[in-house]
Amino acid sequence: MSAVDPITFAVIKSGLDTIVDDMAYAVMRTARSPIVRDVLDYSVTLCDASGRILSQAKTVALHLGAVPDAIDVVISRFRDDLFPGDVIILNDPYDGGMHLPDIFMFKPIFAGERLLGFSVVIAHHCDVGGRVPGSNASDSTEIFQEGLRIAPMKLYERGRPNRTLFSIIEKNVRLPDLVLGDLDAQYATCNIGEREMLRLFERYGEELEPYFDRLIDYGEALTRKAIAAWPDGDYGFTDYIDGDGFSPAPIPIVCHITVKDDHLWVDFTGSSPQVRGAINATLSFVKSATYLTIRCALDHDVPNNAGVYRCITVTAPEGSILNPVMPAPVAARALTGYRVVDTVMGALAQIAPARLMAAGEGGNTVVAIGGYHGGERRPFVLVDMINGAWGGRPDKDGVEGVTNPSQNMSNLPIETIEARYPLIMEEYALREDSGGAGQYRGGLGLVRQYKLLAERAVLQLRADRHEHPPYGLFGGRPAASSRNLIGRDGEWTALPAKVTLEIGRDTVIRHEQAGGGGWGDPALRDSGAIAADLRNGKISPARAALDYGIDAGKLEEMTGRVP
Repeated sequence: MSAVDPITFAVIKSGLDTIVDDMAYAVMRTARSPIVRDVLDYSVTLCDASGRILSQAKTVALHLGAVPDAIDVVISRFRDDLFPGDVIILNDPYDGGMHLPDIFMFKPIFAGERLLGFSVVIAHHCDVGGRVPGSNASDSTEIFQEGLRIAPMKLYERGRPNRTLFSIIEKNVRLPDLVLGDLDAQYATCNIGEREMLRLFERYGEELEPYFDRLIDYGEALTRKAIAAWPDGDYGFTDYIDGDGFSPAPIPIVCHITVKDDHLWVDFTGSSPQVRGAINATLSFVKSATYLTIRCALDHDVPNNAGVYRCITVTAPEGSILNPVMPAPVAARALTGYRVVDTVMGALAQIAPARLMAAGEGGNTVVAIGGYHGGERRPFVLVDMINGAWGGRPDKDGVEGVTNPSQNMSNLPIETIEARYPLIMEEYALREDSGGAGQYRGGLGLVRQYKLLAERAVLQLRADRHEHPPYGLFGGRPAASSRNLIGRDGEWTALPAKVTLEIGRDTVIRHEQAGGGGWGDPALRDSGAIAADLRNGKISPARAALDYGIDAGKLEEMTGRVP
């Protein structure tokens, strides 16, 4: 193809975007488990024959930047052993995966004998075995405790299911109906991606693949143009994780960004060595967190494809928390990915201040409660991912009750929790005074309070930002810290940020999430915005006086207008 027809280019680009959106809806409509169907912890993408991402849906962004490393493993392993009808899965963090609950599924797409690309679906499964329900504990100490490890292998071979692999999965998970049902949803969705890609090929034939090249080049060109406009130099930022659940010592995440011409080098030298607890993150996951954060600083019209990644080099020392070696546990690695996002965002704010917001809630908090209920001892596993608040932005307050920007996920409805699990949700609310003060206030964190109705269960809490609250930017103040509480017989006791313990009937678990940091000097905040916050219960009169210097007379005037 000597020249690009702009209309054909736009149609193919839009066609690919439509296919991945259709795939995303298919997962949501066919999945069995609440964590996939309701929380939306899954991702879909289409790749070309060499494994380059062509288009990705607006699903969990933290997954998708890890696809290149995973598909490289698949292609290298099966390069001469791929046929129509094959489907390959994997979840091993040390062989292409991220953590064990995230199962990758790849379906090669063939037009006759010609490999066109891959249809890819990643889903977080509700359980993959291991020592605790949900397979997501932060206090595991080696990968072997965390569940079933699946090396890259064929789940379907030329359209025929691998009964042995299906049986192994079924016998090693606590909720086989849900896990196998979600695998079916992934498979059906891969088939949709295959079908629609083949329809594009039927329409454009041999011209299609050269347009794939141009689309990726286009993503690279727009990204390089944006980076070239940023000031050359070296920029650094450090943020902290409270601890790994075994030691309370702060865990530093150190980011150095070098801008040179139209390329970025992002290096994490200086970050903590790998830790005993399961918050270590694979390098592929760290790359994903880095790519998506930089993508947030680019224009909206930059396509989400492999061209963006060409402009960014990510490195982390081997044996560090961001590039661990066997047998380091990684089940709760998402927490570290969120802190990578915050750290990269802090460095980028020095480069493109008008495009970056203050730190959000620190990433979702995971409250996992699992056990057996009723006379039939029915297994249940709740994995509740609490999505909370954004930091203040250069021109707006942070929003609340929404997904972290790295995820595109949803809070599990309390109706679903109470209908499916032996739990009562006693409170679900915004947390007053949790947002950091600023010219633009940080969003409020959430409160979730659960009461157990089963005789006993195992509780896993994976939280953070107890000791190191979300930072503000450009004079904005940090948000409130998070808290975990347990209530027994009317008495409340504080819990650590990360803990696994057995609980009994009528135990109450309360999580108070951190808010988002503030952006800009609080002295510049509009008085009308402060009054609205008071009326809406987002800040208390005491905080209005403390953070914004509202004197008693002015405060009385403001609160006197409260209906």
